[in-house]
Amino acid sequence: MTRYAMPEGMIRAAITTGTHEGYMPGFGNDFETEALPGALPQGQNSPQKCNYGLYAEQLSGTAFTAPRGQNERTWCYRIRPSVHHTGRFSPIDLPYWKTAPNVVANVTSLGQYRWDPIPVPDQPLTWLTGMRTITTAGDVNIQVGMASHVYLVTRPMLDEYFFSADSELLVVPQEGRLRFCTELGVIDLEPREIAILPRGLVYRVEVLEGPCRGFVCENYGQKFDLPHRGPIGANCLANPRDFKCPVAAFEDREVRSRVVIKWCGQFHETFIGHSPLDVVAWHGNYCAYKYDLRTYSPVGAILFDHPDPSIFTVLTAPSGQEGTANIDFVLFRERWMVAEHSFRPPWYHKNIMSELMGNIYGIYDAKPQGFAPGGISLHNCMLPHGPDRDAFEGASNADLRPEKLDNTMSFMFETRFPQHLTEYAAREAPMQAEYMEVWQRLEKKFDGTPGVK
Repeated sequence: MTRYAMPEGMIRAAITTGTHEGYMPGFGNDFETEALPGALPQGQNSPQKCNYGLYAEQLSGTAFTAPRGQNERTWCYRIRPSVHHTGRFSPIDLPYWKTAPNVVANVTSLGQYRWDPIPVPDQPLTWLTGMRTITTAGDVNIQVGMASHVYLVTRPMLDEYFFSADSELLVVPQEGRLRFCTELGVIDLEPREIAILPRGLVYRVEVLEGPCRGFVCENYGQKFDLPHRGPIGANCLANPRDFKCPVAAFEDREVRSRVVIKWCGQFHETFIGHSPLDVVAWHGNYCAYKYDLRTYSPVGAILFDHPDPSIFTVLTAPSGQEGTANIDFVLFRERWMVAEHSFRPPWYHKNIMSELMGNIYGIYDAKPQGFAPGGISLHNCMLPHGPDRDAFEGASNADLRPEKLDNTMSFMFETRFPQHLTEYAAREAPMQAEYMEVWQRLEKKFDGTPGVK
């Protein structure tokens, strides 16, 4: 069984036999876990006195009156209540982390854009100072929309903690390994995995192997959920059992600590005399997760044609309009291509949704050149896009035998809202000025005569 080295002062709970050490399986489950025996009350949430002198506190992720199947909350049994983890707030500036609405003068988001991988600079950057916002969409003040970021991390947060009142974060590593020490337990994260950090959860980010680079989708709206499978049925795509939630762990450290809060797009700091990661036991269904993208089971056409890319949805955040997401997280991983007399790569299209893509590793089949691991592309609402010339010619003339797409993993943050470029994305990030040229070489093949050309 795998063993994990723990930060100084961190205590891990005993685990249930058959459960991966440090994690509990299942998406949307009602979990219970304790790092000390008897710390978790049984039969009630808020006893008159908790064992070990702990405080009972509820963390609510939805309105109290949300329908039962959507209601999310977690009861925490902690050394100090959260009101002891904040003091006077002082505004701070994190100039590269932007929040919607964020429309920059003299920056046009109308177009198709692509960026080379953003280099990790040789300077100390933490999870907070290394966040670089690429696009924003919607409005955080009315809790709709999202932002896309690239993180560049070279050093750990030391006696420093963070939580966002604005959003949950979907983290997609591309290079390096991170550790998220959260109030509810510890998540170790590496490329080919993702993590979901819910709104309001306090955590510290450490570097296990650096430098670290990856992508973040900041979701201002309703929480990410598993998509309805419809006629697919009960299996495939992302299966709930493959999501892993951490077991209880806590810190009891008396040390001056900085807590940074993101609230309505503004950042504030406060200082306290102890670590806020002091939850000794908890139970509930509002928690952090990790998920191994290699366990995603794609489905697709097994006779002809290419289905809509929505068939590859891993997670979806509803918008309130049925079938139209605030955000979809879509994965394009290794898979077999077997469709007969069909153009197999993604087809040309215009889309009401705006699509930001990132390459985790390998070659994306619709763009064999120029879309490197760590790279990003943006095809905004109703802007046409599709395969470049080489991909079109290759797929149009290929021998259509069964073919395995191997060594490839890309993803898409897709939203119903137009995505606006930040000033950093437009002026500092390594944008490919020649990207539009990938379609300019497409040839006119029409000559007015029937038959396949």
